[in-house]
Amino acid sequence: MTPIAVVTTVANSAEARAMALALVQRRLAACAQISQIESVYRWQGRIEQEAECRIVLKTTRERYAQVEQAIRELHSYQLPAIHALPFEAIFPPYGDWIAQSCEAEPTNSPT
Repeated sequence: MTPIAVVTTVANSAEARAMALALVQRRLAACAQISQIESVYRWQGRIEQEAECRIVLKTTRERYAQVEQAIRELHSYQLPAIHALPFEAIFPPYGDWIAQSCEAEPTNSPT
């Protein structure tokens, strides 16, 4: 599995916490980091300036499609920013932890 960071921005800390918790609970992300930011952007012909929250989700390339789908389902924006960044280098035990945390939970099979 290849570790990546998926980044998105949301309108406020309540939305950020809810999204982060949902993705970690679903094992789509090993962890989520939330930070307060200010964004300046062009939207519908106007320059906007807003406080937002950035969420950085540690996950795997193999989970990207599921992570993107979950963000789209949970997001309040009409056009959410969702992009992934590869890790150029990563401490191997940390990469292993990300991979293990994003694996589907084992199912108990009857014996």
